[in-house]
Parts: sequence; C-alpha cells; structure tokens
Amino acid sequence: MTDSVKFWFDPSCPWAWMTSRWVGEVAELRGFDVTWCVMSLAVLNEDNEVSDEYRSFFPRALKYTRLVQAAQELHGQKTVKALYDALGTRIHPGGSIEPDEVIPAALAEVGLPASFAAWADSTHNDEQMRASHFDGMNRVGQDVGTPVIAVNDVAFFGPVVSPAPTGDQALALWDGVVAVAGYDGFFEMKRTRTVGPIFD
Repeated sequence: MTDSVKFWFDPSCPWAWMTSRWVGEVAELRGFDVTWCVMSLAVLNEDNEVSDEYRSFFPRALKYTRLVQAAQELHGQKTVKALYDALGTRIHPGGSIEPDEVIPAALAEVGLPASFAAWADSTHNDEQMRASHFDGMNRVGQDVGTPVIAVNDVAFFGPVVSPAPTGDQALALWDGVVAVAGYDGFFEMKRTRTVGPIFD
C-alpha cells in the first residue's frame, strides 16, 4: 500500500525528469498524490570539487530551482508540479538551455504572470529552498544526487530509468520500489548506466 510519496528534483536534471514522468504516470494510474519538492545540484555541490564546466551550469540551474520554490511558497503543490512539467518539457525533450526562453514560455503555459520570472533571480526563498533540499538529502546521505524518492517515509536515491516505463511496466517497477521500501535493511542496488536519457 502506498500511503505517501515525496519526490525531490532539480528541474535541470534529466535523470530526475525521466523518473518524474514514471512516478507521475503511476500516481495517476494508482490514484495517489505525490508531494513534489525541490533539491538543488548547486547546493549539493557548493563545497565539492567539480569541473569548471559543471560549476558554470549551477547559476542557470538555480534560476529554475528558485522559480519552482517561489511557486511552492506562493501557490502550493498544484503549481509546483505544473511549473516543473512546463519547465522540464522545454529543458529536456525540448533541448532549450536558455532561461530567458524557457521561463517566460513555462510561466505562460501555467498561467503565471510574466513578472513571476523575477523570482528566478531572487534569494528571498533560499532558506526554504535549502530546507527542502536538505530534507531530501539528509534522508539518503550526501553522496547521491537527484532524484530522491520517499515511499511511506523510506527514502532513497533513484530509481534512475531511461526511458521512463509506461503502462504495466511502470506499475511493475513501482511495485518493486514499494517492496524494497518496505524492507528496513535494503540500502543499495546499482549498475552502470549504458544509455543516456531517452525522452521519447
């Protein structure tokens, strides 16, 4: 039985996007709600040694994370999911990396005013954003990234999937996740990724 599901994502992460498509489909098929929470790859790596190329990505990623956190603070969960969907569709399958293009189009899609874009550059909600981030990461440890999922308050990194399963396969994978979440001694299962994100 699935009583509660929380999902932490950085809007810029293609792997979180893939997993979120699967979780969203299962939630609709099984009739449960998901609490969508932001985490930040920039915050996760702020004290880590990373390449200059990867670090240059963080300011852009923070814009999207701050925007979604503002949606949470001002409009609640329904808008969080809608805005994540609108941003992610443009960033991931859409292949756009320019916030000045992605953000206005996403805001228009979900019915938020163009002026809402100012939240992408505001630190006003950073305390709440960081609290959401650490709420997720403290459940699983600091050596993983996004996505993080909690099923009935048992949290773990992943699953990382590509492409996102649909239909009966989506449900079968979900039942497996619920099963491992139900065993307190389960910690890790992993294999090397052999494909990148497959969006179609």
